[in-house]
Amino acid sequence: MRDLLLTRWTDLGDKLVVLTEDFPREQYDALPAEGVRTFAEQVRHLAFWNSYAGAVLRGESPDGAANTLSAADYPDKPALVRVLRESVDSVATALRATDTVSLPVADTMVSFIQHSAEHYGQLVLYCRVNGIIPPLSRG
Repeated sequence: MRDLLLTRWTDLGDKLVVLTEDFPREQYDALPAEGVRTFAEQVRHLAFWNSYAGAVLRGESPDGAANTLSAADYPDKPALVRVLRESVDSVATALRATDTVSLPVADTMVSFIQHSAEHYGQLVLYCRVNGIIPPLSRG
């Protein structure tokens, strides 16, 4: 079970990092529509919750109130690519350290895989609007 969850997590995380790397820097702060996050805000939100998930898997009690990383701390594309990669890796490392996958660990992983997949879908639309072919659609 651990290896299956780890594979799903890292595959999705890798795709998200590729999208973040490929997305044009000049479009990071553009609003694709009223009432939605910018690309940069999406990535800060994802990295925040990925870090939260890693902390939960390590047995910590993180505070989720912020719901996002600070724009002041992660203001640009290089910082966002780096923190997203680190956040994906932190979850993978914490999951690898788990000897047995208990129901709470499985529930945490399924919840955060689902969360990341929802945001992947949103970011695919951001990419398509900007003429970028997302990783899953590349030949």
